[in-house]
Amino acid sequence: MTLEFAARVDRVEPSATVAISNLASQLENEGKDVVDLGIGEPDFDTPENIKAAAKEAMDAGETGYTQPNGIPPLREAIAEKLHDDGLDQYDADDVVVTPGGKQGLFEIVQALIDDGDEVALLDPAWVSYEAMVKIAGGSLTRVDTARHDFQLEPALDDLAAAVSDDTELLVVNTPGNPHGAVYSDAALEGVRDLAVEHDITVISDEIYKEITYGERPTSIGSLEGMGDRTITVNGFSKAYAMTGWRLGYYAASQELLDQTGKLHGHSVTCAVNFVQHAGIEALENTDEAVDEMVEAFRERRDMLVELFDEHDVDVAVPDGAFYMMVPTAADCPAMADAEVGDDPVDQVWCEGAIEDAQVATVPGSAFGTPGYARISYAASRDRLREAVERLAEHGYL
Repeated sequence: MTLEFAARVDRVEPSATVAISNLASQLENEGKDVVDLGIGEPDFDTPENIKAAAKEAMDAGETGYTQPNGIPPLREAIAEKLHDDGLDQYDADDVVVTPGGKQGLFEIVQALIDDGDEVALLDPAWVSYEAMVKIAGGSLTRVDTARHDFQLEPALDDLAAAVSDDTELLVVNTPGNPHGAVYSDAALEGVRDLAVEHDITVISDEIYKEITYGERPTSIGSLEGMGDRTITVNGFSKAYAMTGWRLGYYAASQELLDQTGKLHGHSVTCAVNFVQHAGIEALENTDEAVDEMVEAFRERRDMLVELFDEHDVDVAVPDGAFYMMVPTAADCPAMADAEVGDDPVDQVWCEGAIEDAQVATVPGSAFGTPGYARISYAASRDRLREAVERLAEHGYL
């Protein structure tokens, strides 16, 4: 029997980040010592009080279905958090709890984008944005921020030239994956002006908002004129070290929720009951644990910047998340005899780095920005130092 697959899946490539993680695991299973800087999850355990809340909920019998949009106490706690971020337009009834932020983004894109609809991305952009748009049949317009050290404000003219009245959706991710950049208020105000001018809906992906090393970034939905045209997405995976718990949420107008609710109800039904109870604990009683994790990330970032500087590698210093974009120079010693062919140089660099130095990174081309490798510093300081030493020893720096 020969299976014929739908065009929507043929349009999508496998996730590059997952592929790197799988290769790292394969090498480890072969007995090799891999420093895995490709994975996008905190290396901290979920705080004990969150785990205890889940156990208590399970013991109390909170193991069945919940309301599709989530249990009311969690949605109320999320609404309170959103209010703290200046998003007063959202109440508990405007919140949908999902099994991970990715599910929320998928539902939103599927509800808004038809065949040929234009979606604008700010590159480098998280790999799954592109896949979601392609599955929906949309087209992509991409704006490069790499030449501005991944900052949006200097790229506003490029964004203005890229969007039009035909642009349906713009995705803003700050702090961002893969670059860790935090967009200035002036940049977000520029986005606001363009969104209002061209009647563009904006997704504000704020999954890394709690992991910031300076001023807390502004939520674009709090700006004048953006309350009814912004969909705010967040989750528990990154800030609370809850990646495997699969808990996220989005907040939007009732008009949108009426449509996404159809997708939500016919696909996932609801997020896991007892996990939702753990989410309440995460929002209400983990500030100290989050602060400690963020400070550890800050120290690792600073150490990496110094280590790369010692090898004359200039990196843009991220102000949030736990990622850094490292230039993949075609003229570094390791690339002298490399067979590049039609592959992007950064892909060849990353493949060589894991094969020769056993250091796993993700090609920047997977995020729409060739010439870089994304590294995650969700690893111990010793392992990060060892990774840089290995890359230098094998000629990748």
